[in-house]
Amino acid sequence: MTCSRRNFLAGAGAVIFTTGVAASNLVGGRKTLAATMEDGVKRYGMVHDETLCIGCTACTDACREVNNVPEGVSRLEIVRSEPQGEYPNVDYQFTRISCQHCDNAPCVHVCPTGAAFKDEETGIVAVNNFKCVGCGYCLAACPYQVRFFHPETKSADKCDFCRETNLKEGKQPACVESCPTKALTFGDLNDPNSEISQLITQKPVYRQKVELGTAPKMYKVPHGKGEIKG
Repeated sequence: MTCSRRNFLAGAGAVIFTTGVAASNLVGGRKTLAATMEDGVKRYGMVHDETLCIGCTACTDACREVNNVPEGVSRLEIVRSEPQGEYPNVDYQFTRISCQHCDNAPCVHVCPTGAAFKDEETGIVAVNNFKCVGCGYCLAACPYQVRFFHPETKSADKCDFCRETNLKEGKQPACVESCPTKALTFGDLNDPNSEISQLITQKPVYRQKVELGTAPKMYKVPHGKGEIKG
């Protein structure tokens, strides 16, 4: 993609153009998602502000350490775009790749043993590795391709918002705690007064592949330049 193309897609217009969501629907959808209790008491989600992310990968390192994720696999990645702009005004866009914690999660629907499940109290999509038989159906069904087989447990694995580690200790997810630029915001989408709910009503946000009906709870504040890839 040329730089001129990227600039054409810059800003909120890029959100509308690349996701196919009209502006009125986008704004209305944010308010509805933030205020509606769809399942369970809480409904945890996350915002990755791409305008604040500097690609330092402190989040990936913290996730690996806190959740004992071995080398060779990862629960989250920060992907850097190609250079944008002309020298010396060149910058990059950083995108988080991780579980979207879908309200309508395909991985849960296809799991034959119940190992993939959505916590009804938090909305977090998680994996019970004792129930996982390694069939790989969930890996194939995930449209975001963020699941992998843990080389030690031999079960499916992915981001669980630190459900079994930091959240149990009353902390924020490790990636959120470690981010030096505060590019990550985690919280309850059912609480209209939570920081995350306030954020997604104040800034333009997008979600990936919403057209599939998965209802992901990972929101992103788009970078000022570049095409948003659904």
